[in-house]
Amino acid sequence: MSTCLTGSCLCGNVTWRSEVDAMLSAHCHCVDCRKSSGTGHCTHIVVPMSAFSVQGEVKFYDRPADSGNMVRRGFCPNCGSALYSTNAAMPEMVFPRASSLDDPERVSPQMVVYSSRAPSWDHMDPALPSFAEAPEGGPEQVIKDAQ
Repeated sequence: MSTCLTGSCLCGNVTWRSEVDAMLSAHCHCVDCRKSSGTGHCTHIVVPMSAFSVQGEVKFYDRPADSGNMVRRGFCPNCGSALYSTNAAMPEMVFPRASSLDDPERVSPQMVVYSSRAPSWDHMDPALPSFAEAPEGGPEQVIKDAQ
């Protein structure tokens, strides 16, 4: 199987590629992820920025996360599809949306974060480790532990 991951927006005007497989994948139920995804959670993939490339115009919306770190969310200006985000606390990482993957079977989420904020109708796999808020040490520590 190829080690690269590819994704695109709904209209196909924006495509992205990661030259490496996901370092981590997680479901997030924080308010920002719920509202920006249009459903009960967002599933993020973590890849190194150095392995990530984008073709096409991307618009961004910046907003501080609960941690106070600025999160920059990229989306297609034509169809509105959410594509990826970055976090000022981890400038060497990028967080593509699993929903934008060309082959969604290429990732398997490993945890659920902010489960205390999940709507009752958005059920997750009970076998996944679940954290009421962010895991101890925040996302930076989780990524280090996953490597």
